[in-house]
Amino acid sequence: MTSEPRGLAVLGATGSVGSTTLDVVDRYPERFRVVGLAAGRAGERLASLVERYRPEVVGLGSRREADRFSKRFGARHGVRIVGGPEGVEAVACWPGAETVMSAIVGAAGLRPTVAALAAGRVVGLANKESLVAAGPLVAKAAASGGGRLIPVDSEHAAIHQCLAGREEPPRRLWLTASGGPFRTATREEMREATVETTLRHPTWRMGPKITVDSATLMNKGLEMIEARWLFDQAPDAIRVVVHPQSIVHSLVEFDDGSFLAQLGAPHMAVPVQYALTWPDRIGTGLEPLSLEEALSLDFHPPDPERFPCLRLARTALEAGGDAAAVLNAANEVAVGAFLAGEIGFFDIPALVGETLGAHEVGEPGTLDDIVRADRWARTRAASLLPRMEVAAC
Repeated sequence: MTSEPRGLAVLGATGSVGSTTLDVVDRYPERFRVVGLAAGRAGERLASLVERYRPEVVGLGSRREADRFSKRFGARHGVRIVGGPEGVEAVACWPGAETVMSAIVGAAGLRPTVAALAAGRVVGLANKESLVAAGPLVAKAAASGGGRLIPVDSEHAAIHQCLAGREEPPRRLWLTASGGPFRTATREEMREATVETTLRHPTWRMGPKITVDSATLMNKGLEMIEARWLFDQAPDAIRVVVHPQSIVHSLVEFDDGSFLAQLGAPHMAVPVQYALTWPDRIGTGLEPLSLEEALSLDFHPPDPERFPCLRLARTALEAGGDAAAVLNAANEVAVGAFLAGEIGFFDIPALVGETLGAHEVGEPGTLDDIVRADRWARTRAASLLPRMEVAAC
């Protein structure tokens, strides 16, 4: 542990992972100093965070929001307020930010994540879309700039821990899935799912978008693509298994048939703190997993008929190029429409599948290429919504 607190920038500060990150800061103020905060909107939550942590810089997703926020806080606290995509990137690269928590949801987190890695920062990656949409470019930015990625998803954090210090390559990576609220539901019950029932996750407490992804198992599909780039594995070496207890967070299989697993209570504070304090391990203040009580661990293969998003994600993973960027963008449109009550639950994979099927895979060389693929997919997916709305009625 260093004598000086480590400078920290939190992108997505008002979201669930951002809030958990700041809980860790509150628990260990001697280790961290918040120098930057970024959020999509200038709401009361962000205002309270600025009052509490007094960062040097605050980034907002739009310049209008930044102007409004600047009038309220800029002069009073000496905080620099920056707006638009470039503003969020400025927070990610702020000179005093040694560690960056990348927790902006969706494709909006891509450029700030790449910028932080290119600037040599340690990045706690909770924004899975960065690696999903632009895995090779993210890896290139880290290699050229000297940045380091520490995964925050509980599954990837588990694999990171299982592989730490090991020289032998794994045979397979096994990502565990809780199965979400519809693990045992029939197709007919899933067809009738409402937003309310979909957001009733049995294990984890997360934001609405990722909770829907958990219900469709698209989150596991995106995590497969993420694992491809985080751990440099071939697509066929990455598998998914349903584990309803959410105690084994993932497993690594080796050539001799041995498995290593990371176990723990299902709470995001653990992987978030792991990313912030790595390579140190310190207390979380949470109740630990008890092995002195009766404990059962169940594993089941996922049902491709009830969870077609998993198949679509594997198709994009194997296709390579910009297919994963298209998959991710179409899924964001579909999930947004579902949360707005515009389409039904099974219209999510239908819309994603149609968009992916209409795309001709390209080989992106720059972030602009990824952005173009993303925009194409959003436009295409949005054009399909009226037909899905009819199907959902």
